[in-house]
Amino acid sequence: MRLKDKVALITGASSGIGREAALLFAQEGACVVVADVEDEGGRETVSTIERQKGRGAFVHADVSQAAECQRMIAAAEEQFGKLNVLFNNAGIMHSQDDDAISTEEKIWDLTMNINAKGVFFGCKYGIPALRRAGGGSIVNTASFVALLGAATPQVAYTASKGAVLALTRELAVVHARENIRVNALCPGPLRTELLMKFLDTEQKRQRRLVHIPVGRFGEAKEIAQAALFLASDESSFVTGTEFLVDGGLTAAYVTPE
Repeated sequence: MRLKDKVALITGASSGIGREAALLFAQEGACVVVADVEDEGGRETVSTIERQKGRGAFVHADVSQAAECQRMIAAAEEQFGKLNVLFNNAGIMHSQDDDAISTEEKIWDLTMNINAKGVFFGCKYGIPALRRAGGGSIVNTASFVALLGAATPQVAYTASKGAVLALTRELAVVHARENIRVNALCPGPLRTELLMKFLDTEQKRQRRLVHIPVGRFGEAKEIAQAALFLASDESSFVTGTEFLVDGGLTAAYVTPE
C-alpha cells in the first residue's frame, strides 16, 4: 500500500478531485482528513471511506480563513497523531469570472482568497505539522492555465493558479532540506461539476476540447492518481515541479482537427 501508516489532509474533498483523492488515498492505506465547507458532501466522502474499510474524519474548513485552516491541521494531529501529506486542493471557478474589464472586484477577491490565500494558509499551518512528523509531501492544485492563457476568459482563476505555481516553487526550495516536498498538480480540463458549470454551453466546451490532443476531458480519478504519486514516497526526488496531467494540451501547437 503506497500510503501505509501515513496521515493525509485533503481540502475540497466533498466532491471532484478531492473526493476521488480521498477515496484513493484511503484505499492505499492513509488515514484521511476530509476538509471542506460543504459539510454534507464531506461527511459522505468519509462515510464512503469507512464503508470501504478505511479510516477518515471530516472537519469543516473555509480555507480562506486562517483560523479555520489552523484548526483543520490541529484536527488531523489530534485525530490521527500526525500529518504526512497535505493536499491543498480546494478551489473555485466563478461563473462571473471573465476578462479584466468585465470581472468585478468582489469576484477577483473571492477567487484569490480561496484559490491562492487558501493554499498559503494550508502551508502556513501545515508545514509545522509536517516538520513534527519528520517531513512529508505537499501537493497544491494549480492548473494548466497557470502556464497557458485560457481560451475562455477567466482572469481571476488564471491569476490565482499562477500564484499557486509561484508559491509552490518557492516553498519547495525553502523546505527542501527539511524532507518536505512541495509540488503543483496542474490538471487539464476535466469533466467535473466545477468546470462543466463554467463551460455551460456546447460552444464553450468545444473551444476547450479542440485544444486537447486526446480529444476528451479528463476525469477526476485520473488526477487523483497523479496526486497519489506526488503524495507517496515513490516521488521522493520530486519537488518544485509543475506536474501536468492535461491530455497533451500544453504540448500541442497545432490542434488535431
